[in-house]
Amino acid sequence: MTTAHALAKFIVVAAAFWIAGCGRPFDVKTPPGFIELGQQSEHGFQYRATTPEGIVVGVRVIEDEDRGDLAFWVRTVTLEMRDIKGYALLSTTDTKSRDGTPGKRLQFGHDEDNKPYVYDLSVYRSQGRVFLVEAGGRRDDLERVRPNLEWMLASVQVRCNTIVSPVLASRTCNRW
Repeated sequence: MTTAHALAKFIVVAAAFWIAGCGRPFDVKTPPGFIELGQQSEHGFQYRATTPEGIVVGVRVIEDEDRGDLAFWVRTVTLEMRDIKGYALLSTTDTKSRDGTPGKRLQFGHDEDNKPYVYDLSVYRSQGRVFLVEAGGRRDDLERVRPNLEWMLASVQVRCNTIVSPVLASRTCNRW
């Protein structure tokens, strides 16, 4: 093999790893009855989907580099939702992502125009990041799609389990 062939092979392999590294650092399945929305990063989302009735699900990722633990981030999110956005915390439960990463699931509520709204938010810590998995909308509409929402939440994976872990998979997971 000539030096030029070896260099070309190296460039192809490096490009493949670079392309694979450009994806989301999580995996999630779009629930039945929802459509994935494109280009939501300007709103802070790396994934977002909606129903015709306006129920929206999304995933945001915050780079943390292991500065705060799960309890810190749950408290931060709770204070932001309550004190800044005006939601009441209705419940808190333990949860796990599909890959077994422990998290907290928070349910918030508030009224708009005398109509109740629900906002579910799951918080996970993995790979030096905080993953916020969100769903919200009018309570009646959300309850109609609750089985599909639960299916989507069960599909969320925030820790990579690939053959190239941790080198490549620590930065991206959606290329499985």
